[in-house]
Amino acid sequence: MTEPRRGWLQRLSDGLSRTSRQMTEQVTSVVGRRPLDQAQLDELEDMLIEADLGPAAAARITSAFAAQRFGRQVDEREVREGLASAVAAELAPRQGSFDPLNGPRPFVVLFVGVNGSGKTTTLGKVAADLTGSGARVLIAACDTFRAAAAEQLEVWADRAGAAFVSGEQDADAAGLAYDALARARAEDFDVLLIDTAGRLQNKQHLMDELSKLVRVLRKIDPDAPHEVLLVLDATVGRNAVAQENVFGNMIGVTGIVMTKLDGTARGGVLVSVAQASDSPIKLIGVGEGVDDLQPFDARAFSRSLVGLPT
Repeated sequence: MTEPRRGWLQRLSDGLSRTSRQMTEQVTSVVGRRPLDQAQLDELEDMLIEADLGPAAAARITSAFAAQRFGRQVDEREVREGLASAVAAELAPRQGSFDPLNGPRPFVVLFVGVNGSGKTTTLGKVAADLTGSGARVLIAACDTFRAAAAEQLEVWADRAGAAFVSGEQDADAAGLAYDALARARAEDFDVLLIDTAGRLQNKQHLMDELSKLVRVLRKIDPDAPHEVLLVLDATVGRNAVAQENVFGNMIGVTGIVMTKLDGTARGGVLVSVAQASDSPIKLIGVGEGVDDLQPFDARAFSRSLVGLPT
């Protein structure tokens, strides 16, 4: 993504302010009042779990924090720096990259996720960034289950200057995806972005349709899709982990996009998702603007999470 780094980092800090305020106010009130002992560490671990970091990550972060500070009194700045360092160490191995212009042509990206996760909007933002870099982009509206999705996506395509293809409501999504890839190859598009219907584990026919769509794409290109991005909504908290498990088991996910981090006081859920998934975190979003989706940076995120300058 192409926005100057300083502007994005400021918005990241602003977007995570609700999380950082809640987390650090609680933590510093406990940890900063006397030399750090086991009772305070136990309380710190409980707070991190409540912030949706997950039990395993909370335990490791607490241990890392204790190794440096046990038995001495620390001020608020040291508390924040220690937490940021521990969270960054937890997340750094889960940081991935998203670069559809560095691969085969056309590079096929499949966007999956439940309705309301920000999937269609995320696709639109990716399209705008790619066309802004000079790429020829084709968008396929394969969410034929929900008519409004195609309309929303067409607006994004027009805004981005991308080509667009859609079908009738309830049309065969796999067939539409097949035709879109055939067109992308014939007309030398650089990237094909495919939207899909929102799915939950209790919508088995839609999950089966998703598997069919992938099989059909591979009739043209055995390596397609080259990316499967799962879009998760941070405001749903720990439910995001369950969603990752469903999609990961069904079709495989190559990267995670975490959206709406500015809409929750539990932005720490990204940590538990990162640890629960076999797939890296590739993009994060903190707003509605076209530039509010950016590559995931573990250190910048960790510092913003605890209210430190990035």
